[in-house]
Formats: sequence, structure tokens, C-alpha cells
Amino acid sequence: MVEMKIFGLAVDEKAQSPVLILKDEVRDLALPIWVGPVEAMAISLAINAVETPRPMTHDLVSRIVEALSATITSVEIVSLREGTFYAELVLAHRVDGRDKLTRVDCRPSDAVAIAARTGVRILVAEAVLTAAGTRTLAGARAEFVDAERDEWTDELEKLSPDELKYKM
Repeated sequence: MVEMKIFGLAVDEKAQSPVLILKDEVRDLALPIWVGPVEAMAISLAINAVETPRPMTHDLVSRIVEALSATITSVEIVSLREGTFYAELVLAHRVDGRDKLTRVDCRPSDAVAIAARTGVRILVAEAVLTAAGTRTLAGARAEFVDAERDEWTDELEKLSPDELKYKM
């Protein structure tokens, strides 16, 4: 697993869809993940520390975990299958006096929104980075191993680090 940080949010002009960009600063490797507009807004609110009058869904999840005496230790993007990313929340809790880790399946956008609110690490499996990681955003070449390479590369080439702000 590789620890990544939220680099920003962008808009895929062709599809008019938000793109979450995660980045591994050590290897200068980026991971673009296309997300929905509601999910992008949830991530944007968290990374911009926008206070809301009532808890958002991701705040609620964090509060429920805490109320059950558990802790979210990390979020992990664990696989990429047929163009869909899969993620898990990793929870630490005690069962019958023993420490236990439990993994909960979730969408990567939800995982990242929770990580942005709680400050936990975002981890990405090496296989995911091999399949979908890119070295740069300008002139990016996606590292897909199948026929989707050209389509993803075309979309990544349109992204600019200077424009990684989601407009809503």
C-alpha cells in the first residue's frame, strides 16, 4: 500500500464530471478517480474546512464509528475492476477484550471524504497504481494494461495542476 494525499479536484470537460486527484509526493505519481458531483462537493467541503450547520453524511459516519468506540485507522483503495475503483474503511475496535480490525466496503469517493474529515491516511494498493497511476498531469500517459489506455490518457492530458479546483 502506498500513502497518497488529496491533490485536488478537477472537472473532466468532455464528460462534465468531477475528477479526484490523489498524489504520492515521493514518487510523483498521481491517481485520477472520476467521482459524482455530490461526492466531489462532499470532498471539497472537507478539504476546504467548510463548516456546515448540520452534520453531512460523512460526518455522521465518523460520529457513528466513534459512538461505537471504534476508530477509523485508514481508508484504502484496494482494487480496480472493469473501470471501477473499490475501497475499504479500516476500523479498529475491541471485541471480547481483543483488538480487532474490520474492513468495510465503500466507494473511494466516500472513503476520501471521510479521510479528509478525520485526517486518517489514504492508502492505495500497488496494483491500482500500476493500472491507473500517472506520472504527471500535464501530458499524462495512463498506465493501463488494457484497451482503455487511450481514452484515459486523452482525459488526463486535459487536466492542469493550475485548474484543480472543482467549481460548483
